[in-house]
Amino acid sequence: MPSLQQLRNPVYRIIDPATRALIRWRIHPNAITTAGFVVTVLAGWLYHLDHVRLAGLCVLLGGLSDIFDGRVARESGLASKFGAFYDATLDRASEIVVFIGLISLYNQYGRETADIWMIYVIAVAIGGSLMVSYTRAKAEALGLDCTVGFMQRAERLVLLGGGSLFFGLMWNGIVLKGILITLAVTTVLTTIQRIVWVYQHAAGVPLDEPPTRNAPDKVVPVPPSTTKEDGATL
Repeated sequence: MPSLQQLRNPVYRIIDPATRALIRWRIHPNAITTAGFVVTVLAGWLYHLDHVRLAGLCVLLGGLSDIFDGRVARESGLASKFGAFYDATLDRASEIVVFIGLISLYNQYGRETADIWMIYVIAVAIGGSLMVSYTRAKAEALGLDCTVGFMQRAERLVLLGGGSLFFGLMWNGIVLKGILITLAVTTVLTTIQRIVWVYQHAAGVPLDEPPTRNAPDKVVPVPPSTTKEDGATL
């Protein structure tokens, strides 16, 4: 199944007019990052209030801002190391906030006891999501461009945000439960896949030697610019 990242170019063509408008208005990319984080925090609060559809919309809007900040940064020449760090840090924080909101959704007084087990599912999804991002970041620090695995950030945002927006708590919340279980399983599998990939490319390679990126006979160190790509690839 193709990754959502393969749809980047068509999406960029659609949003380019808005990107150019943001640049004309001199909106700083860090301001877009901050606004996206605020919207995502609102999503977590809406999950807590059982407003699942509105929460899903906010998750998607937060993901959209994550695309705009990277595009505006590059097109305006304002891309910086701090901007990439700030963006990636708020991405992780926003995911934590959303999942905490989901825990609250399943941990309210009067909620059926049968739903309490979902708290553990969400805990696994939190850990898996953070580990997917961490394994790529650590691999890049070692000179490897580790982008393998299906459940990257873009897929997580679309699955959770879209599922919440279109289905809410329909059918006793069975769709949302299925989405969370899917996130828990696939983020763990993606983490394992990345560990295996790094092992295949870096096992036995001394720390002071550049690892091979794709082929055993080709040394290709990862350039610093690939550390963060449009906010939705980790």
